[in-house]
Amino acid sequence: MGLKQFAAKIFAKYIVQQTAQWANNPVATQEAVFKSLIKNAAQTQFGKDHDFAEIKSHGDFIRKVPVRDYEGLKDYVQKVVAGEKDVLWPGQPAYFAKTSGTTSGAKYIPITKASIQEQVKASRDAILHYVHQSGNSDFVTRKMIFLQGSPILDTSGHIPTGRLSGISAHYVPAYLQRNRLPSWETNCIEDWETKVAAVVQETIAADMGVIAGIPSWVQMYFERLKAASGIPVGELFKNFNLFIYGGVNYEPYRANFENLIGRKVDTIELFPASEGFFAYQDLREEKGMLLLLNSGIFYEFIPSDQFFEKDPPRLTIGEVSMGVNYVLILSTNAGLWGYNIGDTVQFTSLKPYRLIVSGRIKHFISAFGEHVIAKEVEYAMQEAIEKTDARVLEFTVAPQIAPSSGLPYHEWLVAFEKAPSDFDIFSSILDQALQDQNSYYKDLIVGKVLQKLKITSLPTDAFTQFMKTKGKLGGQNKVQRLANDRDIADALLKIKDHV
Repeated sequence: MGLKQFAAKIFAKYIVQQTAQWANNPVATQEAVFKSLIKNAAQTQFGKDHDFAEIKSHGDFIRKVPVRDYEGLKDYVQKVVAGEKDVLWPGQPAYFAKTSGTTSGAKYIPITKASIQEQVKASRDAILHYVHQSGNSDFVTRKMIFLQGSPILDTSGHIPTGRLSGISAHYVPAYLQRNRLPSWETNCIEDWETKVAAVVQETIAADMGVIAGIPSWVQMYFERLKAASGIPVGELFKNFNLFIYGGVNYEPYRANFENLIGRKVDTIELFPASEGFFAYQDLREEKGMLLLLNSGIFYEFIPSDQFFEKDPPRLTIGEVSMGVNYVLILSTNAGLWGYNIGDTVQFTSLKPYRLIVSGRIKHFISAFGEHVIAKEVEYAMQEAIEKTDARVLEFTVAPQIAPSSGLPYHEWLVAFEKAPSDFDIFSSILDQALQDQNSYYKDLIVGKVLQKLKITSLPTDAFTQFMKTKGKLGGQNKVQRLANDRDIADALLKIKDHV
């Protein structure tokens, strides 16, 4: 064992011990974060507008600070963009993470020096927990690739602005820089397909140990590698044993990944966003991710079935239950207050607090009152893949309210890497798995309000073409898993018809 591997194991043990201290005192940890945030922001414009000096408890906070999305906070953000100081947080942000929004146009999410440091720390600690759990530290001497956005930053009101992954590229620790791929020049390529081709050329002969990125785009990279080399990725990269991902559920992709790699590899799931780094998988055998309670973020949780009611309950960490779907609300050391990022979560453990991302509060199907969420369709697809010979590249689900004949149904639009040998069996497993999870959907099927789901098979590149038309090819962009309308479905069907 080399010095670098030995040092990684020693440091990993220390970090795990430090994590246990706050994870075993969750309520006190969050209370301390809450008080620190309120104190630090009391003299900001937002703090004065919302009487932070009078806030002594979470109850006071609820009365003075409403839940907002980006639209609700936009006036304050625009003041920051215009160059004003002490608006949402003391001073000015170190960066803006620029993301695309459906109603707001471009969103400018503030990132402070304190919040970017927490992002970097969380990424590091996730890997160190893996080292401690697995005993594997060999990868620290091998090449690592992070498929991410361009690190070239623009400016907004003199504040550096770019994608979160591009900003994060500036914070790769010095001890990893020598191992990191692709090159800075390749990382700066904006066009995703050109970039992937360049990444393949740079990495195809490398001794790769770790690969990280959103599964759908890493899948494209693996396909290009296999096409260029003629062998499975795991044979090409004999020492590749760790895949780090976030943003989407990996399970629907797992079978196809293992086919492309030719073997199983370890995985670490992360829950990062422009607004903060919220959780990471701290135990290999656990499905849930450890919620980061001491990272400058105060969390509130609103039961999703009450979210659209007037004055829904806003629960703190000590008040949540397992298995309930919650909308995640944030107040952060980047100046977001009572902020709804749109994600929904469910807790899988309360000692310590671990969770999974269950979907988006705006992404569901409830055309008939079924309220099907992303977690349910992803689990159903996982069941169907595991019980058949199918391999799936990508999929989305939409309601078909007015079919040409028969009852309405849910349409599953699927790009198969390998189509099932029996579509009837595959669709039956899908439908039953969805019924088993969602009693409302089951009642609609049994009551003959809906007929069982139908599958529409799409060309293998249909989702890539769709994302290209939206200007969202690669990077941090993700395919929406389901919708309550047919906008995505109809666009995909047009692509299918033109093939």
